[in-house]
Amino acid sequence: MVELFPRTIETERLRLEAIHRDSLETATHFEFYEICSSDPGIDEVTEYVTWEPHQTPKETLEFVEAVSNKRDENEGTSYLIYPRESEDGAGEIAGGAGFGIDWEARTMTLGCWLRKRYWGRGYSGERAAAFMKLAFEMLDLDLVAATADVENKKSNVAIERYTERHGGGRDGLVRNGAGIGGEPADVYRYTVSRDEYLESDPRTASIRFPGFES
Repeated sequence: MVELFPRTIETERLRLEAIHRDSLETATHFEFYEICSSDPGIDEVTEYVTWEPHQTPKETLEFVEAVSNKRDENEGTSYLIYPRESEDGAGEIAGGAGFGIDWEARTMTLGCWLRKRYWGRGYSGERAAAFMKLAFEMLDLDLVAATADVENKKSNVAIERYTERHGGGRDGLVRNGAGIGGEPADVYRYTVSRDEYLESDPRTASIRFPGFES
């Protein structure tokens, strides 16, 4: 089977490893469950995202199955985020990130969450730069999008910062644009187009896709 998405992504400070049933080790699964269920600050981490703290390891397994199926169908993929050797917490799971793709609309939509101890390091923007490089330079897409609940000030600041860095920015308000805790919520939508990205001089030389690049 041809894979459209890299299994590993490396940036200057991060390594992203694809989440898939065929490659996720048992020990990593239970570590991931512990983080998603009872990590310090997990209630704050999940306040504005589309999932709630996991109640059992089976719930984590169901998540792994769902993102594995999405990857198998080439509709998107999810990754575990690991800080690299030079970073505090190197080798630990710092959070998760992923994207979905609407091939007809030629759009990649981003998502990311980080454990509270990793907030404020700029990891979200670094991961977004890697996904943009993949979208525009390898997958021939036209647009990268991200949304955040209107009440989530930290995420809105972070997303606005990295989209503006790559030539884009906030498009506006989308009412009932995302399910937060199972309920619709008003969100701000941010986008970067391929032309904006290329004109912004993205400087992505430090971003690599080992085993995936030609």
